[in-house]
Amino acid sequence: MSYSVEPVAFVEAARSTPEDDQWGGEAARIVLVDTLQPDALAGLVSFSHVEVLFLFHQVPPEKITYDARHPRNNPDWPKVGIFAQRGKNRPNRIGSTICRVLSVEGRILTVAELDAIDGTPVLDIKPVLREFLPRESTRQPAWATELMRDYWSAKP
Repeated sequence: MSYSVEPVAFVEAARSTPEDDQWGGEAARIVLVDTLQPDALAGLVSFSHVEVLFLFHQVPPEKITYDARHPRNNPDWPKVGIFAQRGKNRPNRIGSTICRVLSVEGRILTVAELDAIDGTPVLDIKPVLREFLPRESTRQPAWATELMRDYWSAKP
């Protein structure tokens, strides 16, 4: 069974190529497609954060991973399944990031720290509600903490 989805928006960002780290401090614009009216974003500015679901559109089909691999191809980290990491080479190439809402103007949502490049198709935008966040403390392996060490640092 397969499904087809159409982008609801596209990202306008300073970065045009994917990078592994230093996504902190950057702002991006999410511009709704012409078929959506500005009121699709009505009320969103009342929320501090949104979850943006997007497509890793520059990943070619032959680069998709269906099994286990070393995150970022680092042999110092354990081989784990693609669903135990957030790499872009996923079977459906879907990314998800929680971003701070900066503004809403017409058909444009401006957010802080969206780790998507210019031209990225946005599949959905959802407000972040506390009730959907984990209700207990989270845990993660040491390699994941090490991998993320510089992810949200600002570019020099």
